[in-house]
Amino acid sequence: MSSETVFGDGARRRPLTVRRVAHARHMRLSVDPRTGAVRLTLPRRASERAGRAWAETQRAWVEEQIARLPSPQIIAPGATIPFRGADILIDWSPAHSRVVRLEDGLLKVGGPEEAVARRVVAWLRRAALQQLEAETRALAVQAGVTVGRVSIGDPRSRWGSCSANGDIRYAWRLILAPPFVLSSTVAHEVAHRLHMDHSPAFRAAEARLYGADPEPARDWLRHHGAGLYWLG
Repeated sequence: MSSETVFGDGARRRPLTVRRVAHARHMRLSVDPRTGAVRLTLPRRASERAGRAWAETQRAWVEEQIARLPSPQIIAPGATIPFRGADILIDWSPAHSRVVRLEDGLLKVGGPEEAVARRVVAWLRRAALQQLEAETRALAVQAGVTVGRVSIGDPRSRWGSCSANGDIRYAWRLILAPPFVLSSTVAHEVAHRLHMDHSPAFRAAEARLYGADPEPARDWLRHHGAGLYWLG
């Protein structure tokens, strides 16, 4: 539920959202780096009034976190967006083909101007699925495992997931990150076809499939991954 308590101002104005969690032992305040949402988590029987009062005492910390949030990146003619770790410029013209294409760092987009954002996101998602499926299938052959359906989504909590039946799902925003980050994520999920845990054997398989230490890729996502959610 939302409250009248508000942090920040202007474009960075964020209402406080209160939620109760049955197994929570303490009150907890957080700022989601992917959305900027400010959440107060309360134990089931805790006083909401006391929780709101405590949140007010943390206002300086909350507003500092909000101030550190990335700036939204709009998708519009003339804007630059990340693609495979590099910036590309959206070159829109009604004279361009309706088939979106990347040429020499320019993403050429035709059609109505009001459809640019939607068509660019659709292009990014197609590119992500194509790249992720190709790398996943190739790595599965290398690992000697089978993989079911490879798909993409826009989850807020994980970059990839592997089900027990071999279906693998990725966050499409991985296509915005440098290639080594995407490839490391693929190795992580394919390694789950060998070990459905995070045991030492899994970590060894992950590194073997990736061909290097995956820690730099994980570190990149820890430091920059949330920023990918501010596009669009």
